[in-house]
Amino acid sequence: MNNKYSKLKVLEGFIGNCVDKIKKAAPRFELGIKDLQSSALPLGHAAEKDSNKTFYDLNSKASHSLLFICNGHGEDVIASEIIKILLKKIKNTNVEVLPLVGNGDVFNSIKSKNFRKIGYLKELPSGGFSNQSLKGFLLDLFAGFLIDNLRNFLIVKQKSKYNCKIIAVGDLLPLFYAWSSGCKFSFIGTPKSDHTWSSGPGWELSDFYHKLKGSEWDPWEIFLMKSPRCKNLIMRDNITAKNLNRKNIDAKYLGNPMMDFVDVKNEKISNIISFKRIILLVGSRYPEALKNLDNFLNCLQHFDLSKDLVVLLPLSINANVIQIQNYLNKYGFIKQSKVKFLIDEDSVWKKKDKYVVIGKGKFNLWANMAEVGLSNAGTATEQIAGLGIPSLSLPGSGPQFTKSFAKRQSRLLGGSVLVCKNKKILLKRLSLLLKEKVDRLEQAKFGKNRMGEYGASKKIADSINLHLLS
Repeated sequence: MNNKYSKLKVLEGFIGNCVDKIKKAAPRFELGIKDLQSSALPLGHAAEKDSNKTFYDLNSKASHSLLFICNGHGEDVIASEIIKILLKKIKNTNVEVLPLVGNGDVFNSIKSKNFRKIGYLKELPSGGFSNQSLKGFLLDLFAGFLIDNLRNFLIVKQKSKYNCKIIAVGDLLPLFYAWSSGCKFSFIGTPKSDHTWSSGPGWELSDFYHKLKGSEWDPWEIFLMKSPRCKNLIMRDNITAKNLNRKNIDAKYLGNPMMDFVDVKNEKISNIISFKRIILLVGSRYPEALKNLDNFLNCLQHFDLSKDLVVLLPLSINANVIQIQNYLNKYGFIKQSKVKFLIDEDSVWKKKDKYVVIGKGKFNLWANMAEVGLSNAGTATEQIAGLGIPSLSLPGSGPQFTKSFAKRQSRLLGGSVLVCKNKKILLKRLSLLLKEKVDRLEQAKFGKNRMGEYGASKKIADSINLHLLS
């Protein structure tokens, strides 16, 4: 254990030395004092000044006592909900968030004088710091991931001066930042689940590795979790928490907060109830999402049902609608000016007996309307599985949604999403699922069980308040 501690201290020292060298080489890196004061402005105005960066202002007189660190889109969504609850629950707490991946656009909806985004923010080529492919990893490094995270590391290191408390959401990177800060912290471990290796065939090399450890969490992560400054640990499912408990780690399962953001029911489904209904989830990482859309539309042009089909296509906030429409035109869909489904859609497109309905930011509203999903997405796939909707994936070239990622996701959800090797297999399974309700329910039941029920965000916020903030 002492050896592990020594290695982590060496890593911390190495990062600190790198930051010092960067500061000497670039005086403007003094985190915006004097000439970089955009962080002192309201969020909307700062975004207008610079859409890619929100700088930390060391001269700010505001006392921000709670910092969230998160590293992914799903983690951002989870953190945003918990932040909203804490801001209402604890009136005198000032909250900051440091998104390590992307611009943290989801946090722009939080309108409070006690909240702000900080850090060096940037969209990466892989859509996140990729550990799914070497190509994605290298693209992220060349895009400046390492430099920006060294800068963010320095921001976090300074937090101990202000008696700040930290909530890390994600995996190793935010956990390491929280641990190295010297502050008291909580950890919400969202991306890792022991379902990924304890269920299914179990013949992958990684499966043997995880079985040997007894957890998907690695030894160095477990070492950080055991820090006396870590006041509570929250896992995404019960099996993962129990396996950590066996290692004398007080990990808890309070439900999966991902299910708090989707509508369980929607009365507007009556407007499309007579149609067969698919939800098309292409992901939020561009340009990979466009490749996924192209592949799915290519499949659907060869799909024939005896009943009219509605394809729900909810788009992420960062989607370029013109690009999406170009792909619909490519496959023969024509925009309809007179057809309205009245489900808050932005536009309707038609080709023979198939309709495509598109809408920005409509996933939470539309997810429960579907019978089947075609999904090359991360968090959204898990959410429809939690609603009891089976789905099919067709992995592409990545860099994020690869074959290995898709297989892991399928095992995580107990087969609620099935990975298809090619378009022929996908169409065969899609036809069966749309025609046979029994098959839909059979495929979906495990995913619903593993994702849990609504209400986890409030329980997590209460646990943080009790163990970290009290």
